[in-house]
Amino acid sequence: MPKSESISISKVTRYQNAALNYYLGLLDSPYLHYGYWETLPVPAEELTIGRLRIAQEAYAAKLFDFIPAGTHTVLDVGCGIGGNAAYLLERGFAVEGLAPDPFQQERFLQCTHGHAIFHLTNFENFKATHSYDLILLSESSQYMAAVDIAQGAANLLSGGGYLLLADMMRSDPNYQEGIFSNCHVVTELHTALKQAGFSLVKSEDISAQILPTIDLYVDTFRRFGMNTINYIADLIAIAVPPLYKLLRWIFHRWVKKLVVEGLEARQLFERHLCYEIQLWQLSKPDGL
Repeated sequence: MPKSESISISKVTRYQNAALNYYLGLLDSPYLHYGYWETLPVPAEELTIGRLRIAQEAYAAKLFDFIPAGTHTVLDVGCGIGGNAAYLLERGFAVEGLAPDPFQQERFLQCTHGHAIFHLTNFENFKATHSYDLILLSESSQYMAAVDIAQGAANLLSGGGYLLLADMMRSDPNYQEGIFSNCHVVTELHTALKQAGFSLVKSEDISAQILPTIDLYVDTFRRFGMNTINYIADLIAIAVPPLYKLLRWIFHRWVKKLVVEGLEARQLFERHLCYEIQLWQLSKPDGL
């Protein structure tokens, strides 16, 4: 396989990669998505990493159920570390992954055992040599503009091809600042896709089935993350008081707001967002 063009990795992406390494170490999972809790947990004790792994496998199966019969070639855009791609490969699809991150490239090729091509590039800059039957965007749409998603997918799909999109979206267009504010407004995304020649085949709101994962993340951070932070802060206060004062100022100046928002993630989601799986079809050229 020809070597991909080198891409400069920003500091933000390096921070994200560090978080991904931490996340992967906790989960020991090939998936980087919220999962699909088929049976909703009732007591808090049922919110476990083991159950999240089961929910992530169920999410891949849920996406598979949305794929129309006759689909063969799939481009997994924002493919993460290859969990969805490996699931589709096992079921006979020809899958290619795309992401602008060498960390994800390495993990993707490991997860798919080299049986899937990986394109190290942004979706907006991707130049394909052939068309695809289906383009998959699983929790990656929020990193691209709606018009780029619509036009890019239209250019890469064969006539009558499909776009399968699954992600958090803003049901409240007035929610414009906060940890989820980069998610697309549902109505704006629909408008962009329709203008590019797509029609909505079917959609399903699975908000209730992903909320337990948000609860699990918040609970884990509150019980373990906050206690760890407080413990380290106490040690620094004892050993190096001036450094403690500086770090305390930095925390209150820049970090505290993010922590508070993170702990209120469920409430923010319920007020302003939804999670939908949407299947769109590109119209065929006239005469076909």
